[in-house]
Amino acid sequence: MAILFDTHAHLDYPDYAFDLDAVIERARLAGIEKIISIGTNLASSERAIQLAERFPGVYAAVGWHPTEALQAPADLRPALRILARHPKVVAIGETGLDYYRLPSTAGGTPADDAADQLRQAEIFQQQLEVAREFHLNCIIHQRASFADTLAQLRPFAGHVRGVFHCFGESVECLNQILEIGGLVSFTGLVTFKNAQIVRAAVAAVPAGRFMLETDCPYLAPVPYRGKRCEPAYVKEIAEAVAVVRQCSLADLSADTNATARDFFPKLTL
Repeated sequence: MAILFDTHAHLDYPDYAFDLDAVIERARLAGIEKIISIGTNLASSERAIQLAERFPGVYAAVGWHPTEALQAPADLRPALRILARHPKVVAIGETGLDYYRLPSTAGGTPADDAADQLRQAEIFQQQLEVAREFHLNCIIHQRASFADTLAQLRPFAGHVRGVFHCFGESVECLNQILEIGGLVSFTGLVTFKNAQIVRAAVAAVPAGRFMLETDCPYLAPVPYRGKRCEPAYVKEIAEAVAVVRQCSLADLSADTNATARDFFPKLTL
């Protein structure tokens, strides 16, 4: 059985409140050896750490999601520094920029949009600074904001690497990420019938520059599409990626696990 990692899961979400032990056990039985639970604000990050302390194969990333930027403290860095010191915190994030649902999509004004985007950029900058300070890499969220996200990350190249999680952009965008030393990560999107762009990126990305994730509870792969996703389903994602790349599951496992250990050095603790 291939050993796989889920490098992006939201195990602290209410979706798993009643059966998390069973979810973790199903992942183990499916060969999922390590899971990174991702924080989306300080409380979520603290819960991710608690889960990492509870389950040996679970690790945490701590950060503040861009869609919650307006609720963030003025200076996120002091609290984030405390969390980042934990031995099982392997990255900063999920952080980045998200322009998909700005205030104007719900009746706000262009000025509201500008204020939201500015605050997102400030919070992103603070997290990049903490990542550099602690020699950690970042888990990057971007939606409808690729150029600005990449531009803000670029000055940190050489100090902080970013993995663009749930990657669904073009090969051209992929190449821009690779140029600054970044990585991408693929979800159950790769199994969707209309996801030709994703599969093109899967085929094009060099070995050692991508990882696998579920982004659970979202984006369950076929044949579970429409249901709650969970870490065990990395197996189906890996099988689909192996088909696209015309490689064995064993080779894919070895490559993506080595990539994850390199990108998240504390993952081996």
